[in-house]
Amino acid sequence: MSRLESMRRRLEAQIDGLNWAAHTISDVAGDVLEMGLGNGRTYDHLRQELPDRRIWVIDRVLQPHPSCVPPQENFLQGEADAMLAGLAQRGVQMALAHYDFGFGVKEKDVEEGARLSPLIAPLMVPNGLIVSQQPLTGFTQVSGPDTIDPERYLFYRS
Repeated sequence: MSRLESMRRRLEAQIDGLNWAAHTISDVAGDVLEMGLGNGRTYDHLRQELPDRRIWVIDRVLQPHPSCVPPQENFLQGEADAMLAGLAQRGVQMALAHYDFGFGVKEKDVEEGARLSPLIAPLMVPNGLIVSQQPLTGFTQVSGPDTIDPERYLFYRS
């Protein structure tokens, strides 16, 4: 499979997974957390699918497409460790989190996911969902939509 075909599979999985998650949390109270803004495509999709939810965004830099800049009060710029700890100190609770951090090196990505998992856990409400490209620890893995290869995207309940 070419890298272009792999990217298409990833984007389709991301859309299907986020749509499924948005529907699944419809009766769960809490905010939404986007971990890794990048160009802002996923953030844009989340605000379309969950227009009544506050969407917090964490990233090291603010470089999205101009139409995808989150409100200043919802954007947390810096290292994930400090930003996650700050949200926990504020008592913010998430019904949905999308983990989209990564270096592009599998070993480093897995290590970072394991390291950040304990910082994500206190933010999640009971029965909240986490959608992730990387394996996380300390959460109950659940099956996502049938359209997604279980190794392409991972789904967790808090």
